[in-house]
Amino acid sequence: MLKKNAVEPRLYREAMSRFAGAVHVVTTDGPYGRRGVTVIAACSVSDDPPTILVCLNRVKTDNDCFAQNGVFALNTLATEQRALADAFSGLTGLSQEERFALARWETEASGAPVLPGALATFDCQLVEAKDFATHRVLFGKVTGVRIGDSLDPLIYHQRAYRILG
Repeated sequence: MLKKNAVEPRLYREAMSRFAGAVHVVTTDGPYGRRGVTVIAACSVSDDPPTILVCLNRVKTDNDCFAQNGVFALNTLATEQRALADAFSGLTGLSQEERFALARWETEASGAPVLPGALATFDCQLVEAKDFATHRVLFGKVTGVRIGDSLDPLIYHQRAYRILG
């Protein structure tokens, strides 16, 4: 018999707000559409083979295209790219087309949009998608990497953007 979790979701979210994280825009493009979303929940899984994971809210069915396209790029943002973080988070109410129009985008092998000027970009082929609770975890084999200038990263902590320093 499963015991009920004693940690309330609100309390958990509050504690997680203390967890500082780099801000990224994860993107995809393909037959199921072009989409970009601001995320904090992304990390390295392995360096051999190079693999990353990204967590996306699966309650938002528009995010299904990431798994359906089978490709994505993770673009790590610098402090100067805060406007992109806001736009791709949905806070500005811009359409996907308007969000992408805010910057110049290129493509690598996967066809997912990559952001020149990002601190780093990871072009990925999807190797597995795992649904868990409210989120879908995408595991991507990194097929291309770009390293940008050594700028200050955009950080999210206590429900606000922060700058190291």
